Amino acid sequence: MLNMKSIPLLFALLLLFSCNQENKITVDTIIKNAKIYTVNDSFSTAEAMAIQDGKIIAVGTDTEITKKYDSNNIIEAKGKFIYPGLIDAHCHFYGYGLNLQEADLRGTKSMNEIVTRLKAFQKDKNPTFIVGNGWDQNDWEIKKYPTKADLDLAFPNIPVVLNRVDGHAIIVNSVALKLAGITKDTNADGGQIEIVNGEPTGIIVDNPMELVFKIIPKPNRKIQIAALLDAEKVMFENGLTTINDAGLDPDIIDLMDSLQKAKLLKINIYAMITANQKNMDLYFKKGVYKTDNLNVRSFKMYGDGALGSRGACMHKPYSDKPNQFGALLAKGPALKAVAKQIAASNFQLNTHAIGDSANTVILKIYKEVLTNKKDRRWKIEHAQVLREADFDYFKLGIIPSVQPTHATSDMYWAEERLGKERIKNAYAYKKLLQKAGIVALGTDFPVEEVNPMLTFHAAVARKDSKEYPKDGFQMENALSREETIKGMTIWAAYSNFEEKEKGSLEAGKWADFVMFDQDLMTIPENEIVKLKVANTYLKGVKVK
Repeated sequence: MLNMKSIPLLFALLLLFSCNQENKITVDTIIKNAKIYTVNDSFSTAEAMAIQDGKIIAVGTDTEITKKYDSNNIIEAKGKFIYPGLIDAHCHFYGYGLNLQEADLRGTKSMNEIVTRLKAFQKDKNPTFIVGNGWDQNDWEIKKYPTKADLDLAFPNIPVVLNRVDGHAIIVNSVALKLAGITKDTNADGGQIEIVNGEPTGIIVDNPMELVFKIIPKPNRKIQIAALLDAEKVMFENGLTTINDAGLDPDIIDLMDSLQKAKLLKINIYAMITANQKNMDLYFKKGVYKTDNLNVRSFKMYGDGALGSRGACMHKPYSDKPNQFGALLAKGPALKAVAKQIAASNFQLNTHAIGDSANTVILKIYKEVLTNKKDRRWKIEHAQVLREADFDYFKLGIIPSVQPTHATSDMYWAEERLGKERIKNAYAYKKLLQKAGIVALGTDFPVEEVNPMLTFHAAVARKDSKEYPKDGFQMENALSREETIKGMTIWAAYSNFEEKEKGSLEAGKWADFVMFDQDLMTIPENEIVKLKVANTYLKGVKVK
């Protein structure tokens, strides 16, 4: 039996509890019992978050959040580790989606294996025009470009076009050459049509590839939509909530926008418009376009080709091919004319530059056209090989957008291309960070794998997924774990002018985050590549 004297006290406690409940703010979602890496200025951690209307409204301890907020959707994280949604600062999202509709040649070890895969693809899809992607002769026992001979034998009556892994070289069969009108006399400015014994071998590098691309049947709307939606599934599986699609035409950007508005495509997209005159005229008139999911405020320009195909433009000849320098894809004055137009607008310019000569040319152009223009955040995409004197350009507010897995993919043969001295200033991510203050990290998928854990591991360990080399590749340019996660979140967001809305888990920002069962900051180095995403959340909604 209750003591009569205790009844007023009990009543007071019940009233206090009731008042506390009534004073709580109801929110859509509460996450609690987690280790949350906020990636804020102090890189602090928290235990809980309150989310309303897709945005974080509070971050703190379990006690702080549950005392102030209530929700019908309280997620018990059970000690999971939470990071901001990962950003891929340079990839080809739409292109990757299209690749999913075409023949996958990644990991092939010979031309015979390529033919086998193409035969299986032909049997399954019955195409009238075969397109494949991802071959890399540097992975083969005989590291030489293939020729059209094997393709002609296997596919004498159907055109075949196979894109090299870096997207800067193709091998085609005779049917495709004939359809494209390519002969030994075809102009190859800004690239190469390989000729042996007076005939094209089927290998085409950089600019002349456009002659072939023109004959490939354009994907219809159904295929385009499937490409985007199929690619999105892979992104969410890998914890990516924002992707920077490097080089898009207006038609695809408009399709992305319409799918997002229809709630069919959810992923955040930072779109880089392909920098041709037609596109520039269109978007200078339109202006910067921004929604909650789509940001169209940058152009993508190409300076040169790739190192693997010796298309990267070098100051001195390639060490393994003394008469070859690579090439700029347009003359210096033409590149400058594009940059000057974009500098006069509100748009950002992001330029592909891999060889040291291409980087010199583009960096000088940037410095000249951006004089007295503040906070433009123009990027060098790849910044792969630089002369010592050119690193200081990055002190001017130019942002290096780099892909750590390029280092671990190329390290087997890069020194052969560059020699012992030039290789020292290649894939120099730490040095670039010291000059620029930030680095934006991406993958360049489908050139590399989508998995951002491979990016993290390559940046920190400078090793491939098989833990080679034992002591790491040029470890002086490894990034710390904190620097790496910043490069995949807040620094990438900053490079997109989006640091006030994403990139860290702070009040007022979108609730884009990824959950892991293990701690990326402390997990053994050799376990990083095995780490799988437990859950992905976009604007507070679970998408994986």
